[in-house]
Amino acid sequence: MKPSIPSGTRDFSPVETARRTYIFDAIRGVFKTFGFQQIETPALENLSTLLGKYGEEGDKLLFKILNSGDAFSKLLPEDLPSSGAASLKVCEKGLRYDLTVPFARYVVQHRGEIVFPFRRYQIQPVWRADRPQKGRYREFYQCDVDIVGSPSLLNEVELMQIVDAVYQKLGIAVTLKINNRKVLSGIAELMGASDKLMEVTLAIDKIEKIGLDGVKAELMECGISDEAIATLEPILLLSGSSEEKLQALSLMLENSAVGMEGIQELSIIWGYLQQVELACKVELDLSLARGLSYYTGAIFEVKANDVEMGSITGGGRYDNLTGIFGLPDVSGVGISFGADRIYDVMLQLNLFPDSAQASTQVMFTNLGVHEVLYAIPLAARLRKSGVSVEIYPDRRKLQKQFDYANRHSIPYVVIAGDSEISKQNVSIKNLKTGEQQVLPVEDILNFGNAVKQTEEAHCPRCNSKDVEKRGKNRRGISRLRCKDCGKNFQKQYYTREQIAIFSKMSILS
Repeated sequence: MKPSIPSGTRDFSPVETARRTYIFDAIRGVFKTFGFQQIETPALENLSTLLGKYGEEGDKLLFKILNSGDAFSKLLPEDLPSSGAASLKVCEKGLRYDLTVPFARYVVQHRGEIVFPFRRYQIQPVWRADRPQKGRYREFYQCDVDIVGSPSLLNEVELMQIVDAVYQKLGIAVTLKINNRKVLSGIAELMGASDKLMEVTLAIDKIEKIGLDGVKAELMECGISDEAIATLEPILLLSGSSEEKLQALSLMLENSAVGMEGIQELSIIWGYLQQVELACKVELDLSLARGLSYYTGAIFEVKANDVEMGSITGGGRYDNLTGIFGLPDVSGVGISFGADRIYDVMLQLNLFPDSAQASTQVMFTNLGVHEVLYAIPLAARLRKSGVSVEIYPDRRKLQKQFDYANRHSIPYVVIAGDSEISKQNVSIKNLKTGEQQVLPVEDILNFGNAVKQTEEAHCPRCNSKDVEKRGKNRRGISRLRCKDCGKNFQKQYYTREQIAIFSKMSILS
């Protein structure tokens, strides 16, 4: 039988895994700078935790896990015609659909240990029984950040700042769209369809896929009248700036208390944004509905500007989610970054730096037993100093070993043959430039320190990789400035003799 994996899942090669780690590290670094703490929850949740939290369509996409043992022994003949009733009797657990509902369960279960407001982040896989297609998988990672225990709209603004900081760090130009579920409730009220709010929001949420005519057709199928649909159309066609849309909408919804509450919340958020410099574009999108039923206030969606792709980040305010688990009146707001879609966007735009792919920085060649015995302690010294090192395991022709290093993007190869050993030297070849230099073994650690400087610089204060060069000092060492926190710093000082050696090898920039 030919080996295979389930549709909608993927294996990841070392290069792909390194690139994904680059994304996770960038997102995690931003979360930390905003003061969030990490948690993890099980891949399995009780179905009672998951069902009814995502709407009817979401419940259909849950992966249910068959009970162990004779799972079908409890089935009765009358259960068989109903797949839903049958599945509930043979399945008590399911794979998590997202990270938000398990987080709400976590908050209630551990409320005695949590200090509110609780700022948490979580980076773990989720599963959905969806139809696989471009940018949509059955197993994928979410990177969630939430604040619970505070109704302040400042939290929404902080999440928008986090979105901006993450995508600046990754180099992706994005548009952040915002709406409010209370505004959608007001629209449904204006249509005379408050009892069909879920149908209205689900239809509106599909407008980019099926167009306005498709939305109208779907609403008609739900039993909504032509007159009500005609009321909705001018709202979805509103144009102008976000402020102009809010002003026009406030006139349309002036008789809806819930709708005006949503408009007021959006206006407060827009007021906060006047004091915040965001690089990304922010716009009010009245067609944005977010299909998940637990959202109650502001809702967000982020799309890449330069790639045809669905949303790569989404989230919103949820006021009642913990109440379902027995802890009422705890408001929360959060967003989720879709790491897999972000990966696809970065791959299409060629945004991954070389440092996100290389694991080994230095490779020692293998020219025989005597030469390997000479290399082993040198490699150990480099590893101890923090350099990633490997020794080629077999004695092969040098060209074959160079080919191996090139294919694995290893920038430096250390050669130690009889000539080098007799003089207590090593030859170091820069595979990017082709240059080769002989160094005494006592300089191996200086070489290692220089190699570490070629890695993408990190800010010593906030660990950000988003740094810019500000020239060089009189010793030829680059002066840097962190774009995230503003700290000025520089690469490590070296002696004039060391700099002369490294400059010959094009190690220091």
